Amino acid sequence: MSSADPTERTGPAGPVDPPVQPGLADCARELADGRTTSSALVGAAFARIEASRHTLNAFRQLRREAALAEAAEADRRLEAGERLPLLGVPVAVKDDTDVAGMPTYFGCDGALPPATDDSEAVRRLRAAGAVVVGKTNSCELGQWAFTEGPAFGITRNPWSTAHTPGGSSGGSAAAVAAGLVPAALGSDGAGSIRIPAAWTHLVGIKPQRGRISVHPRGDAFQGLTVNGPLARTVADAALLLDAAAGPHPRDPHRPPAVDASAAARRDPGRLRIGLSLGAPFTLTRNAPHPEILRAVTALAETLARLGHHVEEARPRYGLIGLSFVPRATAGIAELAALHPEPGLLDPRTRSALRTGTRLGGRIVRAARAREVRQHARIGAFFDTARDGYDVLLTPTTAAPPPRVGAFDHLSAWRTELAMTSACPYAWPWNVLGWPGVNVPAGFTHDGLPLGAQLLGPSRSEARLISLAAQLEADRRWYEHRPPVPGVPPADGR
Repeated sequence: MSSADPTERTGPAGPVDPPVQPGLADCARELADGRTTSSALVGAAFARIEASRHTLNAFRQLRREAALAEAAEADRRLEAGERLPLLGVPVAVKDDTDVAGMPTYFGCDGALPPATDDSEAVRRLRAAGAVVVGKTNSCELGQWAFTEGPAFGITRNPWSTAHTPGGSSGGSAAAVAAGLVPAALGSDGAGSIRIPAAWTHLVGIKPQRGRISVHPRGDAFQGLTVNGPLARTVADAALLLDAAAGPHPRDPHRPPAVDASAAARRDPGRLRIGLSLGAPFTLTRNAPHPEILRAVTALAETLARLGHHVEEARPRYGLIGLSFVPRATAGIAELAALHPEPGLLDPRTRSALRTGTRLGGRIVRAARAREVRQHARIGAFFDTARDGYDVLLTPTTAAPPPRVGAFDHLSAWRTELAMTSACPYAWPWNVLGWPGVNVPAGFTHDGLPLGAQLLGPSRSEARLISLAAQLEADRRWYEHRPPVPGVPPADGR
């Protein structure tokens, strides 16, 4: 390994760790106790963002003046004795999320009008007192497991700037992993929270469909996409989830409320956990990398040591991909068709638009209708009355983080094949609409992060979060942090 490679200074041992930036709950406590101010926290976040702009490139848009004004107002409210869960705490949201006064580019190039209103998730974050500092980069329309594009450049992984942080919530993952902000909101339509969380050593929660509103997009990507948190600890992810959760009056999916923060403090009890290393059927070769097998197997051994019953198992996925493809491409087509300058879209996006248009209408309705049978078939895996499992444990990805540029110049079809081969595990849970949590599973020998998924049946966030918190207390993954932003790219790109 070259001495210029930033991964040489990282890895499981973390020989030279940077100063610890406070997490989301830490910031909230320090503000409530009067040990810091929102103006100081928000100003420091902007300083870190600026210092990392040319190396990590995590943010598409910043709200510098507005956020500093909101921080000053938060300080006045705190001084007056007001208390809210996130009053004065800086957070970030993804580029697909409406923030009033800012364009919602969603990774695209071109001139787009500013949003007139906050999305429901942002409205709730503001109601909890959070200060949104900006919007993080996303690949074009959230299609890919990398965060690169002509509109904003390359977003890089803090653990190694030669590698991608994943996608499509790669900007949010890079920002949190590097400590630019204590937590961020992402979205997940095929693993877009869990994949970048795995590749940046974070906790990423894909909640139950409808848990965090996607309004004004209602039934985003034909019901595949949900919003969720990325953070360094389970408690921080749960806190952001609680702050953002809740429906808009016109939302079609409205699960009953859950107290994620309470779940993070609760023992999960002794659970029956199925370990599945095989991926659902796809048209690609997707055997997991040996180091991922090693890491996820070690995580399973930890769960067994903690008292859980763990055994190899395999859910009956069936041909679930036949439902995913029409829904995903129809969702892309619906958004791409709204772009005022379609010629600026990536050729791969235009290809997806054509495919999604062909697969729309009757085909996509039939794909959605199959969800009831898929719930019954895969739900049988969790039928504890029939000796089923409480939780499914799988790798989050089949490959470690790819190098930046690995998907350049590929056709739409070859890009999809390459991504499916690297990331075959996450997307079925988007078809089902059920919750999943990525937890850090360790590192490759070169210091690149790896992740594992805790997956459950409908509305099982509390159990998954409790189990993730128990794992975190044992493995203490939050102690390992990437180098200080500012390291030049190893490959000079």
